[in-house]
Amino acid sequence: MTARTPVAAGESRFRYRWAVLSMNFLVLGLNYADRAAIGVAAPLIIAKYGFSKGTWGWIAAVFSLGYAPFCFVGGATSDRFGPRKVMALAVGWWSLFTALTAAGFGFVSFMIIRFLFGFGEGPQASVTAKTMSNWFPQRKLGTSLGLSQASTPLGGAVGTPIVVALIEAFGGNWRAPFIILGAIGILFLIGWWVVVRDRPEAHPWVRPVEVEEMRTDAAAHEQAAVGADEPERSLFGYLRMPIVLATALTYFGYSWVLFTFLTWFPDFLHEAHHLDLSQIALTGSIPWLCGFVGLALGGVFTDALGRRIGLFNSRKWTTVVGLLLVACAFGPVGIVRSAYGAVALMAVTVFILYIVGAQFFAIIGPVIPFRRFGTVSGFVHFIANIAGIIAPIVLGYVVDATDSWELSFVVSAIVVAVPAILLAVLGRDRRRDAPSTEPAAAAAPSRGDR
Repeated sequence: MTARTPVAAGESRFRYRWAVLSMNFLVLGLNYADRAAIGVAAPLIIAKYGFSKGTWGWIAAVFSLGYAPFCFVGGATSDRFGPRKVMALAVGWWSLFTALTAAGFGFVSFMIIRFLFGFGEGPQASVTAKTMSNWFPQRKLGTSLGLSQASTPLGGAVGTPIVVALIEAFGGNWRAPFIILGAIGILFLIGWWVVVRDRPEAHPWVRPVEVEEMRTDAAAHEQAAVGADEPERSLFGYLRMPIVLATALTYFGYSWVLFTFLTWFPDFLHEAHHLDLSQIALTGSIPWLCGFVGLALGGVFTDALGRRIGLFNSRKWTTVVGLLLVACAFGPVGIVRSAYGAVALMAVTVFILYIVGAQFFAIIGPVIPFRRFGTVSGFVHFIANIAGIIAPIVLGYVVDATDSWELSFVVSAIVVAVPAILLAVLGRDRRRDAPSTEPAAAAAPSRGDR
C-alpha cells in the first residue's frame, strides 16, 4: 500500500478556504441587494420627481462612472495592500452611500450620491478574484469564482421582494430600504474582518497542510504563468495581451446586458406590462434566481469540462456559446406581448449570462502571475463596466425617442454578440493547454477537498 503524503492525509479534513468563500458570498449578496434596490424603487422615484427615461438613464449611468475606474483601483490596491483591507473599505463605503441614497431629493443630489456609491461597489469583483486566487488552487479557481459570486444574483432575487416589502411596510416610503440596507452593511463589514485574511498563512485558524498546499500551487502557477524560457513582462505587457483584451471586450458585452436588466427591467415590467410593485417583487426575482443557479454551476461545469478539453478551451467556448445564446434570448424580450413571456426570456437570459459570469477572471487566471492578478482583473472589470456608463443613457434615450422598448433589447443583443465572436476568433492561450493543466499529484487529492 502506498503511504499517504502529509497533504493527502489532510485532504479528508475541512479546508478553511471554504469559510473565506462563504464570507465573500455573503458580502457580494449584500452588494447586489444594495445595487438592485434602486431599480425596484425607480418607478416611485421617477414618478415623484417627474424624471424622463433619459434623465433616469443619466442617474443610473453615473453610478458606473464612479464604479468603472474603481474596478481597476480595487484590483491594483488588493495587489498592493491585500484584499482583506480593500474589501473592508469598499463594504463600509458602499453601505454609507446606500443609506445616503435615501437623502436624494432631485436630479443633482441623486447624481452625486450614486456617483460616490459607485466608488465603493467598484472593487468587489476584482478583490474577490484576488481573494479566491490566494485561497484556492488553480484547478478550483473557476469553481471558487462561480460559487463566491453566485450570491450576486441571489442578492438581487432576495433583495427585490425585501425592498418591496420594506417600501410597503413604511407606507410606500421608498427611502426606508436604503437606510436599513446601509445599516446591515456594517454588520457584514465586521464579519468580513473577523473571518478573512489575505492568505492562508496569515490566518491563525488555518492548518499547516492547507498553507503548504497553496504554497506548492502558487509556485507551480507562477512558473507556468511567466514561462520558464521567456522574460518577465511589465504590467502594460500583461494588459495588452490579446487574451486579456478579448476577454475585456467580451465582458463589456456581458455587462451591457446585465446593466440593461438592472436598470430597466423593473420599469419595463411596470410600464410595458402594467405590473405593480407586488407583482414586480415576484416576477423580478425569477431571473435573479435563475442567475444564482447559473453562476453557482458555471465554474463547476467548466472546471469539470476542462479535465477533458483543457481549462482554457472549456472557459473560452462556454463564454462564446453562452453569450451568443444570451443574444438570441434577450433580443425578443421587448417584442413578446405577455409579461410571462418577457419574464421567461429574461430568466433564460440571466441563467446563461451568469454561467458565463464565472468565466472571465478564470480565463485570464492561468496566464497572469499572482502578484499581477488583482490589477489585471481590475483592468478587465474596468473595461467591462464602461458598458454600465453607456447602456443606461443610450437605452433611456432610445425608449424616449421611439416610445417603445423593442429596439433597446435588440441593440443590447447585438452588443453582446459581436465581442463573443471576436473572442472566438482572437482569444488564444499562448501556452499549450493540455486537457488537464494540473499535475497528477495535485489533482489526486482534490477528491477530499471540501
